[in-house]
Amino acid sequence: MHTNVSDGKLCPLELVDQAIDIGLKGIAITDHHSLGGYQQAESYRNQIQTANPDQEIFNLWTGIEITSNLKGTDVHILGYAFDATHAALEPYIQSVSPEGQDANAQKVIASIHQAGGLAILAHPFRYRRPARELVLLAAEMGIDGIEAYYAYGNSYPWKPSPNQTEEALELAFKNGLYTTCGTDTHGLNLLKRI
Repeated sequence: MHTNVSDGKLCPLELVDQAIDIGLKGIAITDHHSLGGYQQAESYRNQIQTANPDQEIFNLWTGIEITSNLKGTDVHILGYAFDATHAALEPYIQSVSPEGQDANAQKVIASIHQAGGLAILAHPFRYRRPARELVLLAAEMGIDGIEAYYAYGNSYPWKPSPNQTEEALELAFKNGLYTTCGTDTHGLNLLKRI
């Protein structure tokens, strides 16, 4: 999910309110090159939990989306459940795309791992290179998983695209990777991608 800290339209507090209203059990805000949306949402979520200790509120994991170069192809690598204060992430939380060696996918993956997180290849069917090639290259570099459940057709309400999901699950299985689900929401409604 993206907030207006990067290229989304919802402010982090609105995103938290919607997640609670929908009844989500866990979320990660994956703003581009920033932890600001996560930090605002975490503070607000904690305030709500303190004021309503009996209310079941979703888990909020750290998240980020980093533009990376994977053997000549620009891709997005998601980081999840990492230590937000770890120095290895410093080049990636400056609100701008990394450049040079910092943009190398292998370095991005290694940095997420150093911070204790999982590195995931985002929406593998949205790039100029075939997903099969990219997933294999990413797996060779130590990626942990791929975003298998994704709404390539921008359906409403959100639901994963069946053909790409089936192929992504096959690729993940063949390469020993985890699979994740991403709404990649950028709009005003968490149930739609844009």
